[in-house]
Amino acid sequence: MSASSPRRHLVVWLRRLSTDRIAHHSPAPPDGPLAAVAPVKGAQRLTAVDDEASRLGLVPGMALADARAMYPALAVVDADPRADADLLAAVADWCDRYTPLVGLDPPDGLVLDITGCTHLFGGEVALLSDMVRRLDKGGYAARVAIADTVGCAWASAHHGTSSIVPLGGIRAAILPLPPAALRLEAGVAEALAQAGLKRIADLIDLPRAALAARFGVALVRRLDQALGREDEPITPRLPPPTYVVEQPFAEPIGLERDVLGTLHRLAGRLGRVLEQHGDGARVLQAALFRTDGKVYRVRLGTSAPLRDAEAVTRLFGDRLAAIGEACDPGFGFDLVRLSALVAERQSEVQSSLAGPDGAAELAHLIDRLGARFGLDRVTVPVARDTHIPEYAVAAVPAHAAVSHAVVAAPVIEQDSRAPARPIRLFERPEAIEAIAEVPDGPPVRFRWRRVLHEIAATEGPERIAMEWWRDADGHALTRDYFRAETRAGMRVWLYREGLYGRETGSPRWFVHGLFG
Repeated sequence: MSASSPRRHLVVWLRRLSTDRIAHHSPAPPDGPLAAVAPVKGAQRLTAVDDEASRLGLVPGMALADARAMYPALAVVDADPRADADLLAAVADWCDRYTPLVGLDPPDGLVLDITGCTHLFGGEVALLSDMVRRLDKGGYAARVAIADTVGCAWASAHHGTSSIVPLGGIRAAILPLPPAALRLEAGVAEALAQAGLKRIADLIDLPRAALAARFGVALVRRLDQALGREDEPITPRLPPPTYVVEQPFAEPIGLERDVLGTLHRLAGRLGRVLEQHGDGARVLQAALFRTDGKVYRVRLGTSAPLRDAEAVTRLFGDRLAAIGEACDPGFGFDLVRLSALVAERQSEVQSSLAGPDGAAELAHLIDRLGARFGLDRVTVPVARDTHIPEYAVAAVPAHAAVSHAVVAAPVIEQDSRAPARPIRLFERPEAIEAIAEVPDGPPVRFRWRRVLHEIAATEGPERIAMEWWRDADGHALTRDYFRAETRAGMRVWLYREGLYGRETGSPRWFVHGLFG
């Protein structure tokens, strides 16, 4: 898309969203005229009506009692704003096939920035026809319009007769429309009508200061937005990808091998684009658009920048295998899109004559495990520079460790004279009952997990106090660790918590690990 391309916006108005949802997505949709109702100011009122009920003269805001008096057989369903919002989000997800810049316009509309995208569909007329056909097939009563500004497109979709406003045709398109087409509050629109300003043409050339003083600054602002004098950016529902390639199909595909074959071709195209920019993908997403409007998004991360098509395909193969039947093709996918949501610089590295690069092999292993189980579930232990046993080793996501070279970092060497640490360290120390000959001495026996153990030999103590920055409340007690061997040959690492007589009068004992 060129920076000089004129902005073009498309507005979708799902004018019967609530009743369309009930009629086409309910297990047992009612027959005949349909209305959704909700309590408003202590009375049940209509919040939405379908086309058949509208032809009978029923309108939103009407009391249910009045509507039933006019048409007793009216089918009534409780309004469900949450379900309507979820359906609007699902339609927005589906509209991502036309442009990645899709914003919500609650409660029943969408706003799309289609600048630079229309040529992919054969022009604006073809794009609009395809969208209307698909929405109608899905059972949605919709009105759509394209214009230079969001305000003009909204006005045309809700109140106009033209679906496509030509470039530079904003003024002519909005002049015959009522002021409500400017997205004004009901009170402002009524005040304008009472003042005799029943069309935008009646007020567009009036002094701005006088309009703002009498009807509020919102009127002037909406007018400026519609005319393009004030910018009105779209807030995309999903973040736009850094790089994207896609493949539409005249005949839908549904087999996994066809999907993976398509992803392989798209990965090759994406890799060439990434290579041209010197980047590699860190977060990839495959979007599978089903013919009935359902969209599956399969996302995976990488431990290092990646643009190799074979590796990308293997990762998505593993991910799809893990997802299984949750990604149901239904009647097939008619569009597959591959996006690099996050990209980083990827420098070219010369191959080693000694053989494969160990770091690259490790990164590939982490990526494949991450595709199967989730990248954050693949962790590696990393040594920390601390003498507190619980914090001496931390499990960090392997992809973060590899990307920051933590795995390859030099291991912190311990002093050869320092006490040995157990092979197995418990995540949480386990309390024991211990008996010592003297309060500050080692135990002679202890009961752990209901078994009494007699101690044959001990080494210690090794005194460890909590670091002051970890002991925020100042309540952590000093620990005296002992390496003990029982008469049965078990070697344990246990400690007494609290200095007798100085920190506590009743020290407690814990087992923290096993040596073998």
